[in-house]
Amino acid sequence: MRGGREMDNHFECMWDMFRSVPSIETPNVSVLDEYYWLNKHDPNYSLCRATEDCGKDAHTDKMFKLDKESAMALSKLFITKEEDLEDKKIEEVLPESFWNTNFWLYWQTMFAFQKWSSALEMKRYLCRYVHHIDGLPDFSALRFTKYNQYESMILPLQRYLENHGVKIEYGIDVKNVIIEHQNDRMIAKQIIFEKDGEENTIDLIEDDLVFITNGCCTDTSCYGDQTTAPDLSKIKNGCGESWDMWKNIASQAKNNEFGNPEKFCNNVDATNWMSATIATSDDEIIKYITDICKRDPRSGKVTTGGIVTVKDSTQNWYLSWTINRQPQFKSQDKNMILVWVYSLNTDKKGNYVKKAMRECTGSEVCEEWLYHIGFPKDKIKEYANEKCNTTTCYMPYINAFFQPRKNEDRPLVVPKGSVNFAFLGQFAETPRDTIFTTEYSIRTGMEAVYTLLNVDRAVPEVWGSKYDVRELLKACYYAIDKKRIDDVPLTFAEKQLLKIVRKKIKGTDIELLLEESGLFDER
Repeated sequence: MRGGREMDNHFECMWDMFRSVPSIETPNVSVLDEYYWLNKHDPNYSLCRATEDCGKDAHTDKMFKLDKESAMALSKLFITKEEDLEDKKIEEVLPESFWNTNFWLYWQTMFAFQKWSSALEMKRYLCRYVHHIDGLPDFSALRFTKYNQYESMILPLQRYLENHGVKIEYGIDVKNVIIEHQNDRMIAKQIIFEKDGEENTIDLIEDDLVFITNGCCTDTSCYGDQTTAPDLSKIKNGCGESWDMWKNIASQAKNNEFGNPEKFCNNVDATNWMSATIATSDDEIIKYITDICKRDPRSGKVTTGGIVTVKDSTQNWYLSWTINRQPQFKSQDKNMILVWVYSLNTDKKGNYVKKAMRECTGSEVCEEWLYHIGFPKDKIKEYANEKCNTTTCYMPYINAFFQPRKNEDRPLVVPKGSVNFAFLGQFAETPRDTIFTTEYSIRTGMEAVYTLLNVDRAVPEVWGSKYDVRELLKACYYAIDKKRIDDVPLTFAEKQLLKIVRKKIKGTDIELLLEESGLFDER
C-alpha cells in the first residue's frame, strides 16, 4: 500500500457520484450506501494519537497547545487573501513557537505538510476543514472505506463503466496532446502515445473530448522488499511520464494557460516521503499493537482510528503508522494484519536503525517500527526477519502539489477558450477545494464533464463552513483548548475591550452564539 485516503462527511462530489455506482459486494445498494452505513455503525476515532519512549502514550489528550502568537498567526492566515500567499512557504507566515505545538504535530502528520510547503495550500485546508477542528486531534472527523480504495472505490467504478460500454486500455504512455490555437479558441487535435514500445497517434475532431491528468504524485515510485532497499538511482528532478507529458503540453501555451509543471516537480528532496506495508500474523506483535490502540486489529472494525505518530522521532524519520479495518484486501488471510508505516524524513537516521529510511530494506524498516511500539530489543531483528514481511515504497513527488506556487501554476480545469479538452486531478485548479483528496479528483472530473458537455446541473459546492459563524466560533473554542475567552491570558487593554463588547452585545443573538460556542459563559 503506497498510502490511503482520509475522507470526511462533506466530500459532496464524491458522495454525489458514488450514490449512482452499484456496490460489487452487496446487492441492490450503492457504494455510497456501503460507505455511509459502515461509518455510521463503526465510527472512526483514535484512542492514542501519538506515542513516545517506545510505545508509551504521549498524552496529547486532544489538546492543541497553541500559544497566543501562534493562534493569532493562524487566524491571520485564515483571512489572508490567496493572492497574498502566492509563492510563500508556511514557515514565512507562522512563528517559530508554532512548530512545537500539538496543532502542528497533528496537522503535519495527518496531511503531510512540511515547513516549506505552500502557505496558500495550508490556508485552503484551514478554510475547507474549519468545521473539523474539534475532530482533528482524535480523527473523529474522518471516514474510511471498508477495504483499500482500489477495491472499495475504483473497482466498482471500473465495473460500472465497463458495463456501460466504456473501453479501458492499459499499458498506454501518453506523450503529448497537440493543441491548436485558433484566435480565441483552443482545440485538441491529436494524441501522441506509446504502446508496447511503438509510437502511435489518434487524430481528433472538435467533437472528441480529451480529459488530461497532468502530473502525478506517485510518478516514478520506487519499491523495495524484505531484503532490498528501493533503487533510487534513476530518479531525476522533473523526470517522469506524467511530468514529461505535462511539459510537452505546457510548451504549447501562449499565456501560461496550461500551467507550470516545473513549479511542482523540480525539487524531489522537498517533495518526497516513504511508506511501508508490514504484514504479520504474530500474536506477540499484535499484543503490543493492541496495548497502544486499545482495540483488537482482528475484529474487523476501526483499529488505530488513523495514524499513530511517534512523537520522539520528529528529528529522525518522523514516523507514523496505522492499521485500518482488517482485512484491507478481500483476499487477505483472516489472521494476517497489514500495518501501514510512513515517514516524512527519508534522509535522516532512525532512532533505532541508524540509517536513512530510503536506504533501508523492508526488514530494517520493520525493526524501527517494532522498536517504537515497545517490542523487546533482543527480539526485534528475529521478528522483523521471520515474523513479518515488509515492502517499501519511496515516492519522490508525493508532496509535489504542496510546493509554493502562484495561482496560474495550475491550469484551470477547462482553460478559457478550450473547445474539447480539460485538465483533471491534483494539478488542475478549481477554487476553494483542497488537493491530495479523492474529492478534488472527482470535483475536477465533474467540472470538466459538465462544462464541455453543457450539462445543465450544478457541481456541488465546496462545503461552506468558512462562511458559517457558528463553525468559526466553535473552531476558536477548540483551538484554544476549550477555554472561555475570560480564561485566556489577556492584556489589560484586551480585558477592557472585552467588557465593552459584552455590554454591547448583551441580550442579542451574538451573545447567544458566543455562549453556545463555549467562548462565553452563560449568564
